[in-house]
Amino acid sequence: MSKQLKAIDILAVGFMTFAFFLGAGNIIFPPQAGQLAGDHFIPAMLGFLVTAVGLPLSGIIAIAVAGGSWKGLTRDLPPKIAAVIAVLIFIIIGPAFAAPRTGLVAYEMAVKPFLTAPGQTSLTVFSIIFFSVALYFAWSSGKLIDYIGKILTPALFVALTVLAIAVFMHPQGDILAAQGEYIAQPLTKGFLEGYNTMDTFGALMFGMLVVDILRKKGVTDGKATCKYLIIAGLIAAVGLSFVYISLFYLGATSSSVAANAGNGGAILSIYVQALFGQAGQVILSIIVLLACLTTAIGLISACADYFSSLTKNVSYKTWAVVVAVVSAVVANVGLNQLISLSIPVLFALYPVAIALVVLALVRKFIPNPRVAYRSVLTIALLLALLDAAKIVGIDVSGFNFLPLFKEGLGWLIPTAVAIIASCFIGKREQA
Repeated sequence: MSKQLKAIDILAVGFMTFAFFLGAGNIIFPPQAGQLAGDHFIPAMLGFLVTAVGLPLSGIIAIAVAGGSWKGLTRDLPPKIAAVIAVLIFIIIGPAFAAPRTGLVAYEMAVKPFLTAPGQTSLTVFSIIFFSVALYFAWSSGKLIDYIGKILTPALFVALTVLAIAVFMHPQGDILAAQGEYIAQPLTKGFLEGYNTMDTFGALMFGMLVVDILRKKGVTDGKATCKYLIIAGLIAAVGLSFVYISLFYLGATSSSVAANAGNGGAILSIYVQALFGQAGQVILSIIVLLACLTTAIGLISACADYFSSLTKNVSYKTWAVVVAVVSAVVANVGLNQLISLSIPVLFALYPVAIALVVLALVRKFIPNPRVAYRSVLTIALLLALLDAAKIVGIDVSGFNFLPLFKEGLGWLIPTAVAIIASCFIGKREQA
């Protein structure tokens, strides 16, 4: 018989989901976007919220309505193609980019300021310690609700609330004019900045992880699982919106105190020290360490859970060790290098993930899902590859005739048209 969760446990699941999402990118990108957007920070923030909150929530809902599994989400694709997409997403969101970034941001913002002579050795030592701790928690996947939802996340949320209140009550400067692309296209630029959080990828991973954790807690009924997963997604969305709004405003009012900061992490660090003095660095360190650690735990757990489902002879714990070790090694390449490497990959694959989520949400309206999934995802991938090619410096100006191509969204309208057309074209298949 399926177990019914108590209200406190449902809230803990929501907090845990929020903590999984709130990691490195969620902390370092909004302040910089807010500073550059200046007096256009509201439309930029709205664009960012679409890709960093709306799409991840949609991803959680898509996983829920698809039965809580990748197989259910991609049942209209050839199995090998679905497996390739999944492996690529799990590698990107796991040991290749997102997981190492959690360790790098934790080091740069929470530990490095306290070191007298930081260098490669200190980064290596910290990476080993950080991912060892994350691995310890990830090994006990059945207890993640208790560890994260009931202990780590409440502490994180209290620290974030203190920071948000201080930012709105005592802004550290005036909001200046917008810069760069935020002058003419703040909404579009904010939308694209939201890619950097990687949270649409994360939603597909974390949704499946939460389902697995719920089952280990005794929730086996499909409708109950779907309900709890959607509630968890809504709680996470509210929490993320709260964080992003406060960090965008922090960035928009930071030019006076952090005009020459090189990245969002530096802006945040300087701003917090201006607000709280030396104690500010301690507060920031707590926020960053908790946020990055909880996300690293979730990423390692999700990757290990998926890869162990593909390999009969390699266990979940073994995969968790592999993911943690590779993440620690990759973390030593440095934060700026890792971010620069990840951007073209995100431009290539993010539209595919978005299209997959939208298709899952409208599937019941599509007469022929098998044809629709293949055609829509092919269109999204091919046009997204053109956007990625432009990012790495390849001349693709011959495609400037495509709507929004110059803005980096050449895939958007053709993919949307293909999805709409798929709802009206084709003979309905028997379910």
